[in-house]
Amino acid sequence: MSLQLSQLQSSEIKNLDLLAKQVVEGFITGMHKSPFHGFSVEFSEHKLYNKGENTRHIDWKLFAKTEKLYTKKYEEETNLRCHIIIDNSSSMHYPIKEKQQLNDLNKIGFSAVAAASLIELLKKQRDAVGLSVYADTYEYYAPEKGNDRHRKLLTSKLEELLQKPSSSKKTDTYKYLHEIAEKIHRRSLIFLFTDMFQPSSDQEELFDALRHLKHNKHEVILFHTIDKEYELNFDFENTPQKFIDVETNEEINLYADSVKSNYKKEVAKFFDELKNKCLQYKISYVPVNTRDGYQKILTNYLISRNKF
Repeated sequence: MSLQLSQLQSSEIKNLDLLAKQVVEGFITGMHKSPFHGFSVEFSEHKLYNKGENTRHIDWKLFAKTEKLYTKKYEEETNLRCHIIIDNSSSMHYPIKEKQQLNDLNKIGFSAVAAASLIELLKKQRDAVGLSVYADTYEYYAPEKGNDRHRKLLTSKLEELLQKPSSSKKTDTYKYLHEIAEKIHRRSLIFLFTDMFQPSSDQEELFDALRHLKHNKHEVILFHTIDKEYELNFDFENTPQKFIDVETNEEINLYADSVKSNYKKEVAKFFDELKNKCLQYKISYVPVNTRDGYQKILTNYLISRNKF
């Protein structure tokens, strides 16, 4: 590719498909150079082309060298069904960005790029993929399919999420997780991107919804998406500031240091409770910081796929 990942980092994201390819290529290169291997992200071997077979998988580069027709023989043919779920509520658009750049993404931007990268890796593994997006409504649903046209449709929807801010959209995550669980009938690998922030204080309903996703023996990975610097560590300047809840528009004026200690305790308590509930329900809980890149997400897919 003529455009390198380093060149994309400081520019506005305009071609998510290209960016996803760059992210996955970098991940695969790094994986092959490390002790982490054994997960096939390439075809297993070649076989001679037989007349009447689909020509789509002919290796034309090999033909140019050997003048013989070979097709890429894959170990698996769309064995796995995957469904990506993205929380598009207003809290996921924190911090507000006029332009999304690879090295400066908010939570929804990070989730969109991560999802597009997963779709690209799923393509290499010949797995089918679907997408759900929710906020104050169930905004988008596409069932699991494995063709290129379908994947481009999903990537186009993810580009939309990058470009359109979500204004004062609250969500009851549990409500839409129940709806999504009802739609996914066949056993699937499910990825959920959410910050788990919602106006409702009834956490049991939220945990029940996560448990519902395990219905039909789905494998569920919860990517708990946070901006660690601000949302976990509360690293704001200790000057008078106005804090606004982006979902309810409630406001409060305070010095950050006056609440920082208690805030961190309460957030850590909630995160620990969430982690323990996921462990109880056999859901993979993966906290991801928007500033840390995509290796953890892509690695978790390969590990889960290997176990599925």
